[in-house]
Amino acid sequence: MGCSNSSSSSSSRNVVSIFVLLAFLMLRYFSGSAAAVAVGLRRRPRPSRGVPTDQPSACDVFSGSWVRDDSYPLYQSLSCPVVDAEFNCQLYGRPDTDYLRYRWRPANCELPRFDGVDLLTRMRGKTIMFVGDSLGRNQWESLVCMIHSAVPQSPTQMIGGDPLSTFKFLEYGVSVSFYRAPYLVNIDVVQGKRILQLDDISLNGGAWRETDVLIFNSGHWWTHKGALQGWDYMGDGGAYYMDMDRLIAFQKGMSTWANWVDLNIDRTRTRVFFQSTSPTHYNPAEWDNPVSKNCYGETAPMARLNNTAASDTDQNRILRAVIGSMSTPAHFLDITALSELRKDGHPSIYSGDLTPEQRVNPDRSADCSHWCLPGLPDTWNQLFYTALFYI
Repeated sequence: MGCSNSSSSSSSRNVVSIFVLLAFLMLRYFSGSAAAVAVGLRRRPRPSRGVPTDQPSACDVFSGSWVRDDSYPLYQSLSCPVVDAEFNCQLYGRPDTDYLRYRWRPANCELPRFDGVDLLTRMRGKTIMFVGDSLGRNQWESLVCMIHSAVPQSPTQMIGGDPLSTFKFLEYGVSVSFYRAPYLVNIDVVQGKRILQLDDISLNGGAWRETDVLIFNSGHWWTHKGALQGWDYMGDGGAYYMDMDRLIAFQKGMSTWANWVDLNIDRTRTRVFFQSTSPTHYNPAEWDNPVSKNCYGETAPMARLNNTAASDTDQNRILRAVIGSMSTPAHFLDITALSELRKDGHPSIYSGDLTPEQRVNPDRSADCSHWCLPGLPDTWNQLFYTALFYI
């Protein structure tokens, strides 16, 4: 009986010892985990200002308002090595600067401030490529300017060309490129005629395969007619057409793009984004101005969209459907509505592409399609940066 009590007491002590040891190990484990999380958070710029950590989906970063922020712009055009004359509004005489001092504020959170050094560090040895039309070039130049302003003394290399231009940050091994493909799908020349091949993207796509981050855009060129139309015939399934419903053509072309991405892009390596259509401001009815004929003379954003303004487009609805049908959907950067508010952000007549004669006739010559740099595309890139690292 005494032996039994001794054995029971010994067993109890062993059980207690095991529990104490387990408690000690758990304390060490959770302390270490908490420390690791804390260290990880410290590496990220202002993580508490990103989307809420308890409910990430509760913050729609594309819904919010423009607020004045005198810490903007994020760079100066004269200090950036790649701003094209058509986007360099301050150099070509724009007299006002308030359009430079607006920051996008989502309704339910604060965006992390763009950090060029952070982007270069995270993307060391990798490639980013914008693919699309001149709005993609607008955004590419903006991102290069934003990064360059963070490391102005770091060695760089610019390789210009058509369709591909590349800006390299040599110290970090990071390349930021623009590939011009306004329709994304091919344009072939057959017997001197330009054929927009709605079902073929292979000519362009080969240049995109090995990229680590791809940001696509397309839209404006699909609506052009007359002298601005970029093709003579459309080709689809071996047949040729003088024309067809442009939305149907756009849907066919974007489906070709989506199928190509699904079949050719390694999504374990490459992040794929598609940016929604950028709005134009040629119709002053959109902002209830009875005097102006277009964006010329506009110096402040709209506070809200009126019933005439296009907060969404048929092209965007097609893009959402096409992207939703992909085996691995691209990340859709929905910048249309927030950009619609920025009637003040276009080059208007302050573009190096205009002649003196054109500048004195803003009703006919103002560029209300592209955007000044610095300017709105910097916000597009801040949203891209947020999507790339925080969402």
